[in-house]
Formats: sequence, structure tokens, C-alpha cells
Amino acid sequence: MSDYTQILYDVADNIATITINRPEKMNAFTGTMIKEMTDAFDRIDADDDVRAVVVTGAGERAFCAGADLTPEDGKKPFASNEPVDDYSDPRVRDGGGLLILRIYQCLKPVIGAINGVAVGVGATMLLPMDMRLASETARFGYVFARRGIAPDGAASWFLPNLVGRAQALEW
Repeated sequence: MSDYTQILYDVADNIATITINRPEKMNAFTGTMIKEMTDAFDRIDADDDVRAVVVTGAGERAFCAGADLTPEDGKKPFASNEPVDDYSDPRVRDGGGLLILRIYQCLKPVIGAINGVAVGVGATMLLPMDMRLASETARFGYVFARRGIAPDGAASWFLPNLVGRAQALEW
């Protein structure tokens, strides 16, 4: 896959840059984005000329405002109405979590360049990165508990390992 619709991918001076590219929606996260970013990380690992990765968001307002709750196809966000008999079925997997694990497994150093808000999966995807650089306008939100849902993308493991259990519980 090289014709991306929701991310930009560029390599210059041995640095790959992935830009989440939906600024009109504050770079809200979609299923398409999962596939495109996973493909980009696969390309990065396969390219010996790439030495590091920078992940950022298009525009100045947001790195990623979390999951897009109004998908363009009219379906439920990240859900299917089809019945599932086996919970190992890929349709019940946390798609954002699969991307986050892919970032964690990347063979190259991954740097998050956070401009604007990073909420929900937008904040969670930063956790497995090797370094995070935030602009003065960056704002972070782990809003799962306020929404009555469990953290996505293995955040319940990554966050306490990064900032400590007490700070993770406070956030």
C-alpha cells in the first residue's frame, strides 16, 4: 500500500515522517488510518536507509483528537453488527491497540511530535514511542474513565510503565 488517503508518508535524510492527515477533523482516528499507519511502519522496518521515525499531526490544532465517532461510511466506529462466535475473531480486536503494538515493535526509534491535542487513542499511541516532543500548545487527555470505558491500546500497561502507577491512576 503506498497510496495513502489519511496519512502522509515521507522519507528525507534517513528519517521517515508519518503525518496523520485529517486536519479538518482534528486528525480523528479511523480504521483506514490503522491500516495505513501499520503499512507505513512495515515499510519503515523493511527500509535499511530509514534510521528513525517521526509521527506528527497535520495542522496546528491537533495531533489526534481520538477516535472518529462519526465514520464516513455510516457504520459504528470500529464496530460491526455481525455476530461473532469466537472472541479471537479479528473483528473484536482493538484496532488501535494493534497499531500501538506495531509501533512498539518498530525496529527504528519512534519520535512523537505532538502539536495541539492528543486525546484517547491519540494520546495512547504516544505511549510505546521512544520519545515524545510536545509543542507549547500540546494538550493530553486520557478520558477513558470519564467515558465509562476501559483504556484502549494497552494503555493500562504502557502508561503506568512510563509514568508510574500513582501518576497513571491520577490521569
